[in-house]
Amino acid sequence: MLDTYGRKYVDPLIEKVAVFFIKLKFTANTITKIAFFTGIFSGVLAYFQKELLAVAVLWLSGLLDAVDGQVARCQKNTTAWGTLMDITFDRIVELSVIIGLGLRFPDSRIYLLFLSSTIIISMTIFLTVGALSEKKGMKSFYYQAGVMERTEGFILFSFMIVFNQWLNIITLIYAALVLFTAVQRLCEAKELLDK
Repeated sequence: MLDTYGRKYVDPLIEKVAVFFIKLKFTANTITKIAFFTGIFSGVLAYFQKELLAVAVLWLSGLLDAVDGQVARCQKNTTAWGTLMDITFDRIVELSVIIGLGLRFPDSRIYLLFLSSTIIISMTIFLTVGALSEKKGMKSFYYQAGVMERTEGFILFSFMIVFNQWLNIITLIYAALVLFTAVQRLCEAKELLDK
């Protein structure tokens, strides 16, 4: 939801960072890889109890993840490979946080497994609708807005990392919101695709 409706407020920052990387001759795919490795490191830091650093690194990776698309659009070089890399790396970053927390907090693993399952379901619907829809958006596929988008995920991951004494409750809230979004997207897909 925040990605869809709040993007216009952070676009000036994203554009400035994109211009900076373009001046340094970075490609969008290079920035995607930097965002990926930065994001994976957040899971490692969460495991080693460096909570604030883990959250800072996670959000840095999120910024870079937004910048890579802006660089690709500015350079008129959006590719299917770049989109595939971006979406795949996003999920691996999320998994790194889940795995880092799961290794650190064994009693929370069933909750984290439930969260992972809801993310798989929601992303399956999201990607399938994107592939089947004839509509296209700013991205190279149809983007279904929902209650849970990447920014909301980062907020809840941040809460999970920092307020880990309530990890199970926060994880269940996150999973419930992702499941709600999956149903929301499925209902929209029925209208969009069943014509």
